[in-house]
Formats: sequence, C-alpha cells, structure tokens
Amino acid sequence: MPELPVWPAGAAAVLTTLDADGPYANPVAEPVRAGADSILLSLDRTRDDLGRLGAHPRVALLVCWEDGGFTARGTARVVARSMGGDPDHTAVEILVEAVDDLQREGAVDGRATALRQLVAIRRRCRAAAS
Repeated sequence: MPELPVWPAGAAAVLTTLDADGPYANPVAEPVRAGADSILLSLDRTRDDLGRLGAHPRVALLVCWEDGGFTARGTARVVARSMGGDPDHTAVEILVEAVDDLQREGAVDGRATALRQLVAIRRRCRAAAS
C-alpha cells in the first residue's frame, strides 16, 4: 500500500461519501495525517455525512494545495462522538487503502496546462458561434 504524502497546514480538503442517491462531496476543515495509512478529520454532527458513513463507510478524501495534492480512498469510522473543546464536531478516522498522488512527475502542472488550453479553445468556439 502506498504511504500517505505529507501535506502543508491549511490544505483544502473535500470528503466524498455515498448513499443510495450517489456521491456527496463536502469541504472539511484541515485533515490531519495520523500515520502512513490514517487520516483524522472532524465532521459537524448536524450534517448528513455521519449518517452516510454509518451506511456506507467507503470514502474518498481529496487534499490539495498550491503545488500538489492527492486523493486517499478507504474506510471511515467514528473515533470520538464529541471532540473535547467542540462538542458539535465528531472525530472521524479514514483507514487509507489507496492513494492517488497528483504530484508525481509534474502531473499537476501538465494537467493544469492542458485544462487551461481546453478552456481557451472552448471560449474561442463559443465566441465564434455567437
């Protein structure tokens, strides 16, 4: 199993959970690397994410920052129903089974350049059509 990369403080993160209607992607506050294959994060107890996790614990967490990022896929479980200083949040651990690293061999720069070129082409096509 690939080891989780180390990411900078303040990195943006989006947790994707599932239910019968499909996937749900929600931003989460700073996830914490808890080991080579474990991530901790807090979820607001009033959101539906916790209910979805109970029924479908398989998740994906996208973590991205200015010059890199990755998606961790695995199984989530509640490790603390209430967090000491913040009783409105629940601590969740993701046991990571796979990591898709966006940093390898300039992948981020190359893909971003290709996407910017695609946007420019689409804009030119729309302008020509109007």
